[in-house]
Amino acid sequence: MIVEIGHFALILAFVVSLFQAIVPVWGAVRHDGALVRLAPRAALLQFALVIVSFASLTNAYLNSDFSVANVFQNSHTLKPLIYKWSGVWGNHEGSMLLWVLILALFGAAVALFSRRLPDDMLGVTLAVQSMIAAAFMAFLIFTSNPFLRLANPPFEGRDLNPVLQDPGLAIHPPLLYLGYVGFSIVFSFAAAALILGRVDAAFARMVRPWTLVAWIALTLGIAMGSYWAYYELGWGGYWFWDPVENASLMPWLTGTALLHSAIVMEKREALKIWTILLAVITFSLSLLGTFLVRSGVLTSVHAFAVDPERGLFILFILILFIGGSFALFALRANAMRAGTLFSPVSREGALVFNNLFLSVAALAVFIGTLYPLLLEALTGAKISVGAPFFNLTAVPLMIPLFMAIPVGQKLAWKRGDLAGAMSRLWWVLALAVGAVAGVASIVSGGPAMALAGVALGLFLVLGALDELLERATRGGWERFFPRLFAIPRSNVAMALAHAGVGLMVLGISATAFEKEKVVSVKAGETITVGDYSLTLNGLTTQTGPNYNALVARFVLRDGTGVVAELNPAKRVYVGRQMPTSEVARHRAGLSEVYLAIGETSGGDRVDLRAYYKPYVLLIWLGPVLMAIGGLLSLSDRRLRVGVPRRARMGMPQGSPAE
Repeated sequence: MIVEIGHFALILAFVVSLFQAIVPVWGAVRHDGALVRLAPRAALLQFALVIVSFASLTNAYLNSDFSVANVFQNSHTLKPLIYKWSGVWGNHEGSMLLWVLILALFGAAVALFSRRLPDDMLGVTLAVQSMIAAAFMAFLIFTSNPFLRLANPPFEGRDLNPVLQDPGLAIHPPLLYLGYVGFSIVFSFAAAALILGRVDAAFARMVRPWTLVAWIALTLGIAMGSYWAYYELGWGGYWFWDPVENASLMPWLTGTALLHSAIVMEKREALKIWTILLAVITFSLSLLGTFLVRSGVLTSVHAFAVDPERGLFILFILILFIGGSFALFALRANAMRAGTLFSPVSREGALVFNNLFLSVAALAVFIGTLYPLLLEALTGAKISVGAPFFNLTAVPLMIPLFMAIPVGQKLAWKRGDLAGAMSRLWWVLALAVGAVAGVASIVSGGPAMALAGVALGLFLVLGALDELLERATRGGWERFFPRLFAIPRSNVAMALAHAGVGLMVLGISATAFEKEKVVSVKAGETITVGDYSLTLNGLTTQTGPNYNALVARFVLRDGTGVVAELNPAKRVYVGRQMPTSEVARHRAGLSEVYLAIGETSGGDRVDLRAYYKPYVLLIWLGPVLMAIGGLLSLSDRRLRVGVPRRARMGMPQGSPAE
């Protein structure tokens, strides 16, 4: 009965979403404030109904209700509780219900926290958001029903894909979807601004907090996905340029550009057209990622569905919203004034430079990801575009961008002094070059590009530190700490985010110095990797709650003695009889020793892949620091000041198009 309640709640939420999509827009057209003000109430009701629906499916998973087809196909009675819960979104139907839940969540959040917006802007924004929700609810109800019953319920389920039976499933998809779907509300604000002809600094002030929320979530989601792949798949890598990885990277790149563009629009009322365009493009790329994962056009470890009919439905949604938004943009673009002029050498110019390289990098990833699919569709020819293409196109575009970040921080608004900015960074550049010279001498040279990457990472980190030091020491060192703590949070946030980029660059550059050994090891045999030695003590078997495992017991030693016992394993899960590799890692500061085993032979010999990875954890600590910077910026009181509310009565509220 609970399952039927969930299904009915989803259908009812769909009906509410249609009401919310139509009535407020009609009210804005008719200048009827009563109709417009129904939007927030409808958004809250829609969210409540979707919560009921999602809770019903979760209950079916927790109770192993195998009469529900979705639970039967993706769960098992022996599966640990955390994977029963996270398994709700470890499949196509459940993940789409999570997508709809987050869509409704953002609509409800805007309804609750943006009440100081003009009624017509709030109403039309929530109406556009509900149009998106209605489209995806229709997709769920008509093509991907998560509540479908089985006529003859089995006693046992097929189990969740073993690769997904990891705590990462509880963290990575929700964060990623918060980022993907979070940009939908930015898109809705942009569409409402175009409909009402109200694209100004107030619009930038409205969307910046929501852009920050989505960007923070997507940053953490991508980082978590990278970390999960690193320790779960046993490949020892952190990014593989998989098409679905690229699908999450593209909206992150354009979303980062949008965040910086909104700053210029808010401060200087410039880049209006570009900011609106980025809002549309970023959510369009989020929709594209959804299409790639669920259409069956590609095969990936991340892909959820391979049903072409579902793909056609999502393609229709893609065309509807992307085509409609670009058509609306084309109609309104000529009416938007260019805004305040500024010198190319200025803070605005630096942010435009930032936007240019981020957007071109996103375009390079877009071409590399979609070109093979388009070529196969048109000619039948199959080609593979892998890491070499992206490393030679997208990666070099990041180098001038990163080099410009510390310089751009020093430039004044409207007109800056490039020579003066460079002169204030001399000690940063000197320390970075000196540190790289020291690294080169220690490692006896090393790859030139890796050393350049280390220099660039240090330049970013020290440049961020210099920004804070300069602000805290203006007027001398006497009042250093009072001035330091008086720095606006948004400025501290900027420094932290840029330092996070530097840490990530340092971690990526350090991978060039890792040590790898691939050998077949016999019990009692010792090998070396980096400055460590590994001895295989033997192989044992282990039984888990829903798997059987072969475990290799290694003793890890450094120059002082035994430092750890590492137990990499090969598991076979009972439900699907599918093998997985479970790596073993030992952390030494920010570095790791990483082990993964392969096939066995002779009963006491196993294939081993061993790595020593110096400073590898910086790859993920960097994005975490970037997200902390975003959260700090979000907490800045100046971002919480609402747009002055216009009089509730006396419509019309819409101002003429600019």
